[in-house]
Amino acid sequence: MEDLIALKQQIKALMVENLMLQITADEIKDDQLLFGPGSLGLDSVDALQLVVALDKTFGLKIATPATAKVILQSVNTIAAAVQENAAGAAN
Repeated sequence: MEDLIALKQQIKALMVENLMLQITADEIKDDQLLFGPGSLGLDSVDALQLVVALDKTFGLKIATPATAKVILQSVNTIAAAVQENAAGAAN
């Protein structure tokens, strides 16, 4: 559980750094939507930068827009995908 909390903090820090957000990592909620109405307000350029950053940092490959739409919903969904990817790599 502690690992998941640390992972989410790492993802939030990565987002703030790579997307040059005007907020701190602590201001991003785990379940906050990243795109669309009532969200963090990310756009398609942010999505592309986030995909590249997740690949470089965690080795998480997001190959299709459909996959990106599922994974890049919130910090929670990104963390789940990173954990799933790490578990798959360990096998």
